[in-house]
Formats: sequence, C-alpha cells, structure tokens
Amino acid sequence: MTARFSLHHPDISEDMLINIDGIITENRHKPGSVITVLRECQNVVGYMPMELIDYIAKGLNLSSSEVFGIASFYALFSMTPKGRNIIKVCLGTACYVKGIKESIERIKNSYKVEEGGMSSDRRFSLEAVRCLGACGLAPVMTVNKDTHGGLSADQVIGILDKYN
Repeated sequence: MTARFSLHHPDISEDMLINIDGIITENRHKPGSVITVLRECQNVVGYMPMELIDYIAKGLNLSSSEVFGIASFYALFSMTPKGRNIIKVCLGTACYVKGIKESIERIKNSYKVEEGGMSSDRRFSLEAVRCLGACGLAPVMTVNKDTHGGLSADQVIGILDKYN
C-alpha cells in the first residue's frame, strides 16, 4: 500500500481512497504509468479534482504540475464532476434539422441541467456534441454507452427516467 498522504475531498470516500492507494502502489514503478493511474483513479472518483491530482503526484513521486499537465491535456480526463449518467445530444446537421433542440429543452427543463452542466442530484450531465456518428438514426442521443435514435421530444423524458 502507498504511504498515505493527506487527501480530503467531499467526493472521495475512505473506500475510494483505499482503491486509489492500490492503483498508485500497483503502478508506482512502471515507467509511463501516469495516464493509466489517472484513468483508473478517475474511474473510481468520476472526475479529477485538484486534490486527487496532487495526491497522485505525491504517490508517483512526480510534480503536481507534471500530472496536471497530462490530465488537462487529454479530453479523456474531466476536472469537473460528472453526473452518474452522461447524456450526449447530437447537434449535427441531420439531428438539428430533425428537431433535437426541442429534446434538449425538455431535458434542461425536466432535470434542471444546462448544457455542459450536471443536475443538482448528480443524476445527469448534459453535453451537446457536434456529431455522434449515427446520422441515419437522427435525431440521436447517447446515455452512457446506450444509443437512442429516432428521438422525438415526447420520448426523451421517458427514456431518461429509466436511468438512476
């Protein structure tokens, strides 16, 4: 186990910290393991708060700025909290023409979440993306890894209500 440094953050529980320590210990002496450690720790916490980046840096005997530079460079890593369910709504031409904007408005109003934001209960994060690569299904959204196509604004809330 890693020699524990101080890590206090409201989103990081003691159980999470035990997992994080194991990840750091397992990868500490592997060259080039920073991305692996960041990815696995983000999987545990859900995002990369600055306190976690500092903790990882200490555990890997690296500077915080070096680890932050890597975490902030790659789009894979998020420095802000994400909801339990990530909604990605396509704003590409096919989806836009077929009415996706009304679906987005319904999501925003029903779950009190803005584009790029998270609902107050952390149930959903809403992201507007340029293309999901499913133009034949337009209008389309994904929730986590599930793709929902041929959407109408009337269907969207019923679909999302199935996600806790």
